[in-house]
Amino acid sequence: MADLLGSILSSMEKPPSLGDQETRRKAREQAARLKKLQEQDKQQKLEFRRRMEKEVSDFIQDSGQIKKKFQPMNKIERSILHDVVEVAGLTSFSFGEDDDCRYVMIFKKEFAPSDEELDSYRRGEEWDPQKAEEKRRLKELAQREEEEAAQRGPVVVNPASDYKDKYSHLIGKGAAKDAAHMLQANKTYGCVPVANKRDTRSIEEAMNEIRAKKRLRQSGEELPPTS
Repeated sequence: MADLLGSILSSMEKPPSLGDQETRRKAREQAARLKKLQEQDKQQKLEFRRRMEKEVSDFIQDSGQIKKKFQPMNKIERSILHDVVEVAGLTSFSFGEDDDCRYVMIFKKEFAPSDEELDSYRRGEEWDPQKAEEKRRLKELAQREEEEAAQRGPVVVNPASDYKDKYSHLIGKGAAKDAAHMLQANKTYGCVPVANKRDTRSIEEAMNEIRAKKRLRQSGEELPPTS
């Protein structure tokens, strides 16, 4: 009997020590605080969603508004607002560089923004429909002018006056004509005037004379004078 009682007592867990009790108490307190924070966060998100639903509903009912810009929000709040807008059948976009400074703009479906308008918001600029229309008109006008110029072909420029007449008081009226005549190309010497050539012999005549002089030097005879 004693052995049976001893085996039963030995199989039972020992009572927790003072240190184990303190650890478990802190763990329970931490879990309770975490649960409370989660409940608070859930409640804040729910309240934020209700507030966004109210603002979006007021925007839909206001016929004078076609778009609405919200204050910068964090990523979670923007996600909630985008979801509310989608459920309401509207269009929404986020703009801004830094995550903390990004904001949401919503638009009614019939007034959805154009690509040019979206590009303006992405650059941090205000959208001006009148300026955009003027810019578009100027762009179309420039494009039409380029097409017309391409159809006309290259422009031929005719000088207003002849350069010889313009500088006739410096070089004389006949100088240019004489110079052009002197620089006429000939088949033998290219663009060098024949009158400027010092040696008018042909290549064959010059070579024959060089060979004759060479033979005379080798024979020791006196060279005849060159005419």
